[in-house]
Amino acid sequence: MPVIKHVQPDQQLPKQAAVCVIGGGVAGVSTALELAERGIDVVLLEKGEIAAEQSSRNWGWCRQMGRDPREIPLIKISLALWDRMNARVGGETGFTRCGILYLCESEEQLATRASWYEKNAKPFGLSSRMIGAEEANALQPGCTRPWKGALYTPDDARAEPFVAVPLMAEALRRMGGKVFTQCAVRGLETKTGRVSAVVTERGSIACDTVVLAGGAWSRRFCGNLGIALPQLTVVNSVMRTEPIDTGLTRSGSGGHFAFRKRMDGGFTVTHNHYSVADIVPDSFRLFADFLPALRLDWSGIRLRLGKRFLDEARLKRRWALDEVSPFEEVRVLDPEPVHDILDEAETHLKDYYPAFRPMKVAERWAGCIDAVPDAVPVISKVDALPGFHLCTGFSGHGFGLGPGAGKLMAEIVTGETACVDASPFRYSRFFDGSNPRPTTGL
Repeated sequence: MPVIKHVQPDQQLPKQAAVCVIGGGVAGVSTALELAERGIDVVLLEKGEIAAEQSSRNWGWCRQMGRDPREIPLIKISLALWDRMNARVGGETGFTRCGILYLCESEEQLATRASWYEKNAKPFGLSSRMIGAEEANALQPGCTRPWKGALYTPDDARAEPFVAVPLMAEALRRMGGKVFTQCAVRGLETKTGRVSAVVTERGSIACDTVVLAGGAWSRRFCGNLGIALPQLTVVNSVMRTEPIDTGLTRSGSGGHFAFRKRMDGGFTVTHNHYSVADIVPDSFRLFADFLPALRLDWSGIRLRLGKRFLDEARLKRRWALDEVSPFEEVRVLDPEPVHDILDEAETHLKDYYPAFRPMKVAERWAGCIDAVPDAVPVISKVDALPGFHLCTGFSGHGFGLGPGAGKLMAEIVTGETACVDASPFRYSRFFDGSNPRPTTGL
């Protein structure tokens, strides 16, 4: 797993708080930081370490390009927050407006990118544009197989996940928020039909407002409350190189690879198409919910039946608040990287860009992406349990969206005017007849 900047936690669990946020990934930390900056007494509770799961294991892309149109207003807000993040947290997050290219080898690929551009980039006023072969090869030079063109967004960006999220958590503490790691929340207590306390492995905290930003664990936590959340996980594999001078500073995706420059002089490299979906008991329970997404595009998903089916089956689905919870049994999801997928990415990258041939892989890892049926996050109150909120289901889009999602969640919690239309992110969409479906995206 990536080496993550350590956050020194608080020690003495408070007896009460105005808001408790469950989950120390980018969504939870961003939400808690927004609340602390408003002077609200907020406590962040994490079963493992800050950013130890997908929030440190993602590609580090902060992109507008290729998003579902429902996310575009929020990513614009989020990137504006990223622009100010270094000053906000008092440290170097690695955020850089480097530009991203979706490189195309065929007329079919160009047509797909152009369709997204016409339907989404133009209406939302993004800087994205379609570029021809000459400009694409000039912006991302050195390819042995010249590109036919690209979709290019010059103000898309990158940042360092394993540093940025911990820096946000440290800023949260300086603003008066409290951060507890190795402190799993077992569940909630209620009084007169609404949230009254969170129950942790160390004791209870009285509060009437809770935000669950539990990533891949959110469905299990909700299930113990009797709240349905259609959510599965996908395993994505990534690697980083030792420092290498390739002359390439823009992030790019094409062929069978994607890459970005890192703050340490190396590159984060991954396959731009393949991820693995482990078949688990919930795969059968949620088959009908996810079938439309599979019908839309399943070519990039490899189904796998193996050890994880039994691991998931063994974990409790229901437990009492005085029992050890699944979140204490498994502190950090740390799946093995899928080496053949990374091998293919490495081979193709070196074939297309000879400048990468001397590269040395320093580390490989994988992370569990929390996915919902329409691949759009849930940032919402839950009407069935007043005081309970969800900020989850980011479907691989969460790192770039994180600051904006935290801002929106904080506004929902406090009753402020929302920075964007929150209705696309409402929890009730899965059950109110809306029949949410993914778009083709990119």
